Amino acid sequence: MKIPDTIKRYGLGKVYDYLDRDPMTNMRKVMDIVNRFAGDTLPDQRAAFDSVINDPDSCWHGLIERVWSETDPDVLKTFFSNFLVNANLVGWPRQEEMREKYGCNIPWAILLDPTSACNLHCTGCWAAEYGNKLNLTFDEIDSIITQGKELGVYLYIYTGGEPLVRKKDLIALCEKHPDAAFLSFTNATLIDEEFCQDLLRVKNFVPAISLEGFEEANDSRRGEGVYQKVTNAMALLKSHRLPFGISTCYTSVNYEDITSEAFYDKIMELGAYFIWFFHYMPVGNDAAPQLMPTPEQRTEVYRRIRAMRSTKGIFAMDFQNDAEYVGGCIAGGRRYLHINANGDVDPCVFIHYSDCNIREKTLLECLQSPLFMAYHDGQPFNDNMLRPCPMLENPECIERMVRETGAHSTDPQSPETVEHLTAKTRPYAENWTPAAEELWEESHPSGCAGCMGCGHGEQYRKIS
Repeated sequence: MKIPDTIKRYGLGKVYDYLDRDPMTNMRKVMDIVNRFAGDTLPDQRAAFDSVINDPDSCWHGLIERVWSETDPDVLKTFFSNFLVNANLVGWPRQEEMREKYGCNIPWAILLDPTSACNLHCTGCWAAEYGNKLNLTFDEIDSIITQGKELGVYLYIYTGGEPLVRKKDLIALCEKHPDAAFLSFTNATLIDEEFCQDLLRVKNFVPAISLEGFEEANDSRRGEGVYQKVTNAMALLKSHRLPFGISTCYTSVNYEDITSEAFYDKIMELGAYFIWFFHYMPVGNDAAPQLMPTPEQRTEVYRRIRAMRSTKGIFAMDFQNDAEYVGGCIAGGRRYLHINANGDVDPCVFIHYSDCNIREKTLLECLQSPLFMAYHDGQPFNDNMLRPCPMLENPECIERMVRETGAHSTDPQSPETVEHLTAKTRPYAENWTPAAEELWEESHPSGCAGCMGCGHGEQYRKIS
């Protein structure tokens, strides 16, 4: 029997109240109750969490204790309700229902650019080239969120530009949608006392702070004095017991710094709960291909991040090398999509081609557009999960999809042809393929992808 969402929310709210009395003692009992409510929703992820809470020596067990003891209790309860319950235990089954009903991808998260404006000009960043004249209006963002929730989407992530240029509007959207979870990539230079008080009030907004390494490496790309401003912002967030994480782009220049034990220790000391690693993408006519890691450097990143997971109490995700945990490319609405400040709906934050605009079509119509259906029908783009991307590792795929669907470049300043883009990624793909094949065989000798139990090869298509 299907449990109504209202009953799920009420029951899991009571679960939280029980857990809050003595969190680590009651955690195992709580998971038993959660598993009863969840049915067949995310079974492998829940099994992984079960193993963590049953192992007090695990660094991840320590992370849970730290989050519970160091986070403002009202903010933590809202995170439990909006992210764990709404975005996953309630939202995921709804998304599955909509995928079946409409025969297209339905995302788990939606990325939005509230503005193209930014107060920094970082080397190699395409956002800085977009100028500062493009904005999604408050009503347009509100409509996207409203449409998304009807499809079961309760997680919204802001990119840019610098989203906090619009921080008053973003806080107002948190207030209007108190059941949704919001995360924002930010350079953190606009985080101040007033904003921290706003975060404590709305309780459903989490910053993901961009940091490119220690001071010298960070400021060489982002500008002199930025590192100090960022660490000051992190100290301010920590003093208010507000959760935050780190977003870092690894390049041929900084990859050693940002995957070092010293860097992990530093960001944990500063209060970060998670770190997301992103591979540098040579997007835009003015991109710097020399910043792309070599095969040897990317392999080193792969090994270092996995080694740190067993010893450091911080949630670390490698956007490019962890595709096996999500069955390959998650773009094109399979798990997320991107809407830029001009309203163009891109399949990925790194792939700026579109055949639809949110100002002209509904969110569902965009998900059913030719380009998004090409993603739906083509995923995964490679059975080797270390070669997931249709642009970076399989450039022939993005060329074909753009050509066959008539998609256009969404860069308003300097449109880039797909051939110009893949001219930069094709040599990279050719060089990375032998290393990826060797590394994949080394880590999956039986041919099993280890994708949270989802299998290998054609089985990936079944979970797409």
